[in-house]
Amino acid sequence: MGRIRSALEIALERTESIKTDKSSVGMFEARQEGKKIANLFIADPSKSLEDALKSQPKESQAGFKQGIFDVLSAQISLPVSESDLVRIDAVGKGLAFLIKDGRFTALYKQLSQLMVQYIDDTAHTEKAIRAQYAPKLQQKEDELSKRLGQEVHIDPFQDPEFVMIFNQNINALKTNYQAPLDQVKAEATRLWNEQAGN
Repeated sequence: MGRIRSALEIALERTESIKTDKSSVGMFEARQEGKKIANLFIADPSKSLEDALKSQPKESQAGFKQGIFDVLSAQISLPVSESDLVRIDAVGKGLAFLIKDGRFTALYKQLSQLMVQYIDDTAHTEKAIRAQYAPKLQQKEDELSKRLGQEVHIDPFQDPEFVMIFNQNINALKTNYQAPLDQVKAEATRLWNEQAGN
């Protein structure tokens, strides 16, 4: 009768022929470290990417930089609030460190200014929608107040009709600003790949 083998023995037999590529593991680890540093940099742009890079062994620097680039380029997005402008500036500063090209720096500066305009346009659009919808909301509040016998106030964002109108207008605004954002992202990737030899 044959011997019953454990799952571990079977797994070890099957993986016996697989060799670990140490350079791939090293590249992966360097990339993960770069991602970690990039996230720390976004949270606190006073941290030095240059010092972090210098602390890496020469053979790990390419992977480390790639990790930083991956995180920073993924952060090129429309701001949700004014506080996101700090993140956008940090991303630009980090990408300028990686992509040594004055044209990209100028392009990103224009994008930063455009994102400030986007925040202003979003606030203006919301204000205009609220003002335009105010009479209808007042009418709904009056009807509910009469029905319930007490004064009722409705938050516009709890009214499905207001939310639908708001989302339509904000989505149209986002569409207008998304194209230049995508252009900057594509240019960053192109220049990075060119520089990194990918």
